[in-house]
Amino acid sequence: MGKVLHGFGLFACIAVLLALCLLLILHDGKYCCGRVQKKQVNESQSIGGSSNLFEGSWVHDDTYPLYDTFSSCPFVEKEFDCRKNGRPDSQYLKLRWKPDTCALPRFNGMDMLRRLKGKKILFVGDSLILNQWQSLTCMLHSAVPKTNYTLTRKGDLSTFSLPEFEVSIMMSRNAFLVDLVKTRTGGSMVLKLDSIENGNAWKGYDMLIFNTWHWWLHKGSKQPISHFRPIFGKRIYIGFAIETWKKNMNLVIIRAPLNLSFLAYNSVS
Repeated sequence: MGKVLHGFGLFACIAVLLALCLLLILHDGKYCCGRVQKKQVNESQSIGGSSNLFEGSWVHDDTYPLYDTFSSCPFVEKEFDCRKNGRPDSQYLKLRWKPDTCALPRFNGMDMLRRLKGKKILFVGDSLILNQWQSLTCMLHSAVPKTNYTLTRKGDLSTFSLPEFEVSIMMSRNAFLVDLVKTRTGGSMVLKLDSIENGNAWKGYDMLIFNTWHWWLHKGSKQPISHFRPIFGKRIYIGFAIETWKKNMNLVIIRAPLNLSFLAYNSVS
């Protein structure tokens, strides 16, 4: 994806792209996640057709960032705030994603809130999607800084709500998507690749955004899993788990039409 950058700024940019995908659901189809309608690239050139949203580069934009974690987003978790953790440079906050052959509309938090009225959005995944959830909530909060909001956490579920707009955006910490259970004897953790009973908690939402990957790469003491069931060659564990997730999503979508996104990996180097 062209150039990549370190730190919270990347997740804000990804959250912008994700927000545009969500707006597709509420708009007339002008924009979409993988393809966007080509717009005027500069004052003298106008093009039609479609363009790949994910082919492009980072460009400097003095109007960025879209929010300031010091003044307009008080609820960013400390671990994910580069500036409060002492990062000395700030130019990465001025980078904006620019597709090669189309122009993205600037994020408009107020417009998105109006379109999301009465909707519930659920993010499910690991710390990568937690960053994106926080970025999106920060962008929405900064658009309406004087509006009351609530932020609660119960177990693995965090909920950010803007009552005035009847919008709720949740984050469920679930690194593997499939069921991770503790055995009755010994207390070891078993990842059940063919079971996804925790998916019952994903029902009743208007939009679902998933990711999984990061924790599959951990080894030794950093890996919380003791055993896998069924047992296969290790390289296909994640593939089997995603197939289980896909079957579950097919059932959920059939029973209640909704909008679904899946993020397999975040390109931070």
